[in-house]
Amino acid sequence: MIPAALAVVVPAHNEERRIEACLRSVHRAAARAAPLPVLIVVAADACTDATATLAADGGAEVVKVEGHNVGAARAAAAGRAMELLADTAPDVWLAVTDADTTVPESWLTHQIALARRGYDVVLGTIRLATTASGSLIVARHDADYFRTRPSAGAGTAWEHPHVHGANMGLSATAYRRVGGFAALPTGEDRDLVRRLAASGHRIARTDRHPVHTAARLRGRAPGGLADLLAALRPAARNRTLSPGTGGS
Repeated sequence: MIPAALAVVVPAHNEERRIEACLRSVHRAAARAAPLPVLIVVAADACTDATATLAADGGAEVVKVEGHNVGAARAAAAGRAMELLADTAPDVWLAVTDADTTVPESWLTHQIALARRGYDVVLGTIRLATTASGSLIVARHDADYFRTRPSAGAGTAWEHPHVHGANMGLSATAYRRVGGFAALPTGEDRDLVRRLAASGHRIARTDRHPVHTAARLRGRAPGGLADLLAALRPAARNRTLSPGTGGS
C-alpha cells in the first residue's frame, strides 16, 4: 500500500493536562511525513474539562462522544477521519495513539515505510515516563515487558509480542474489512488485532518508533495499563502473595 493521506486517531477522556503535549508531538511527526497530508482527529469522550477546546486549538478535528468507552471513542475518531478523507480512500493510513502519550518524530514516516513494504498493520512499543516515586514500578514493568527482546549486539530485530492502542497503525482498507474497533471498555486494541490476524493481514511488530506514555496508577480504561502498574506496587504485590511464599 502507498498511502495517499494519513489520519492520526486519538481518544481522550479528561486529558487537559496531557493533550497539548500529545498533539505537539504528532505535529512534529506530521512535519516529517510531508508532503503527505495528515489529519488529526481527537474523540473527546465524556469530557468535563477543557480537553476538547485544547484539542481544537491544537489543530485537531474534534468529535464529541459520551460513551465512557475507549473502543467506541477510537471507532468514532477513525470513522470521522475516513469520512473527511473519503476522496483519497482507500489509500488512507490510520495511525493510532493515546492522549496521554507523545510520539517520536519518526512515528509516521516509519509506519509509511512499512506500509509501502506491504504491511497492513504496524504494532509499536511503549516506554513509560519514569518519576522518582514510580521508578520501582516502571522497573518491574520493564523487566517483564522486555523479557523477549534480543540482547544488544545480537543483530536481530525485536518482533515483540505487545499490542498497544497507544502505538499502532493500519490501512483503512484493513480496518474496514474486519469491522473496526469494537465498543469495548478495554482490550479493544487486542480485539482488533486478533481479527486482523485471523483475516490474514500482514502485521509488522517493531520497536523502532516507541512512544512515551504516562506511568499513572489511575487510568481511564478498566483493566488497562494503569491497573497493571498499580498491581506492581510493593504493597499490592505483597497482598497477592500467600503466607510464607516470599516474593521480590
